[in-house]
Amino acid sequence: MIEDRGLHCIICGEHKAEGEGIRIVSEFICENCESEMVRTDVKDAKYPFFIHQMKQIFIEKNA
Repeated sequence: MIEDRGLHCIICGEHKAEGEGIRIVSEFICENCESEMVRTDVKDAKYPFFIHQMKQIFIEKNA
C-alpha cells in the first residue's frame, strides 16, 4: 500500500487523516502544529524551528 506523502505533516512528521490540517502549495501541516505555530511568539526558542520547516514548502525537492 502506498501512503499519501502529502498527509505527512512537514512540521512534526506525523501522518494525519484527510481534513486534519491545512495544505500549503503541495505540503501538509497538521491541525496541532498549525495551532502551535500561530500561538508561538517570535522570541520563543521553537520559532526558528517552525521557520526552518516552513521553508521546505518553497525549496525545490531536486535542487
